[in-house]
Amino acid sequence: MKALVFDAPEKPVIVDTAMPEISPNEVLVRTRAVGICHSDYELLAGRYIIPISYPVTPGHEWSGEIVEVGRNVTGFHKGDRVVGECVVRTPERLHHFGFSLSGADREFFAVNPEWLHKLPDAVDDKKAALIEPFTCGFYAVLRSGGTNASETVVVSGGGTIGLVSAAAAIGMGARVIVVDPLASRREVAKRLGADVAIDPTGGGAAEKIRELTDGNGADLVIEASGHDASLAAAFDYAREDGRMSMVGINIGRKVPAVLGQIQMKNLTVRGCIGSPGVWPAAIRFLERTGIDLSPIQTHDFDLTDAVQAFAFGQDPTKSIKITLLNG
Repeated sequence: MKALVFDAPEKPVIVDTAMPEISPNEVLVRTRAVGICHSDYELLAGRYIIPISYPVTPGHEWSGEIVEVGRNVTGFHKGDRVVGECVVRTPERLHHFGFSLSGADREFFAVNPEWLHKLPDAVDDKKAALIEPFTCGFYAVLRSGGTNASETVVVSGGGTIGLVSAAAAIGMGARVIVVDPLASRREVAKRLGADVAIDPTGGGAAEKIRELTDGNGADLVIEASGHDASLAAAFDYAREDGRMSMVGINIGRKVPAVLGQIQMKNLTVRGCIGSPGVWPAAIRFLERTGIDLSPIQTHDFDLTDAVQAFAFGQDPTKSIKITLLNG
């Protein structure tokens, strides 16, 4: 079978490898769709938020079909369509699937069924590859108390995590404003249902947000970019007694920001990573609200063309979410 392997930092290769054999406590999954995440590029560059080693197969935003079931496994059957969590626990330690454990960028893989969730019929295989990032955005909203139709939510950063965070807030009924310098991302935000999309280039985003909120600012700000300018500006977007959820990843950089606003505005600021404990609820939320996340998926590549797909995705102006398809 074919697999994408990061043989070493900055060395992605497609390899032929043996079919995996499952233990009595595992299932064998045929990959259907895998999204390429910004974190995959961090892994490719040789850095990540937990220890990693090479070679490793990436791929943590995936959907697939069970094709074989270990004899001790209950609750799953051949033919079940599934997705899987990224942050998982083994008897040895906590792992991130697709980072410290090889992931789904291969035609087949063996996996612990405790990490899996069945897919509703209404969610097709390609859209299901967005469930993992959606759970992160869903968690980012819930982490700061959730939201409702009485609130304005500002999402700073219109990449995948920003857009799925916006979608979660939209699904909860909030008025949503997305801030991003790229017109393509602002357009997708509007297609998802955002009320306003603001270009922060040249300044003025905070003033525009205050205009839209009767001079107050946002009830909830989700910083989903991790870029220096977004991190610095996010505190300007919040109202007094507002809430902030910091989900954008910034590895190893120091960013100047006016942190005194935390005290002056009496802000509640929470960091969040991953999506612990919310997967079943997030999947039900997507099924029942009928939110269509597919506008985020801008480009498809065959799994065997993953090296070219990663090269194409290096330029954030060309795509939002690249999806690798297997069959």
